Amino acid sequence: MATRQSFTRAAPDERRQSLIAATARCLADKGAAGVSVRAICAEAGVSPGLLRHYFAGVSDAIAETYRWVGGQIGGALAAAVAEAGSDPRTRLLAYLTASFRPPIASPELLATYVALWSLTRSDPAIAAVRAEVYGEFRAGLEALIGDYRPALPDRRLAAVALTALIDGLWLELSLGAAPFSPDEAERLAELWLDSLLG
Repeated sequence: MATRQSFTRAAPDERRQSLIAATARCLADKGAAGVSVRAICAEAGVSPGLLRHYFAGVSDAIAETYRWVGGQIGGALAAAVAEAGSDPRTRLLAYLTASFRPPIASPELLATYVALWSLTRSDPAIAAVRAEVYGEFRAGLEALIGDYRPALPDRRLAAVALTALIDGLWLELSLGAAPFSPDEAERLAELWLDSLLG
């Protein structure tokens, strides 16, 4: 007689998180146009009706995925700063250069972000999450700049400039076959930081 496998139900938070992770994988693999209720649920291994139990629809699932991906990046940045010690310049450099190595510098994360960015022009909810995630990143950077250069009159503009440099280097590294190494990207960030903030 065959033994019957019992069905176990995932906790609601766990099930919701699995749908968010599945949405991120769908965005990376299929792009924004390939994401649907059916695709997300197939990726998560659940029935299609389950997505609507946790989210208002695909747009809501994508917006929450954007927020989650931003949180993952924020966690990696915070860990890099924590490992850097107490010197303000070293902490700021750690925040900047963490983007040049995994888990942030990865083709999968880039693919997910490209899909998310493509939706910000057509979906106000996703655009709002993008502004929130970018605002949190910039606020963290501004705080570290303030610790390093407390007398700097415009931390916001310095953070915008540093973000632009980091984003460009991160993009090239994540695409693969960049004409520079992660170590060279770190050196460029350090030179740019010293040039910008003295």
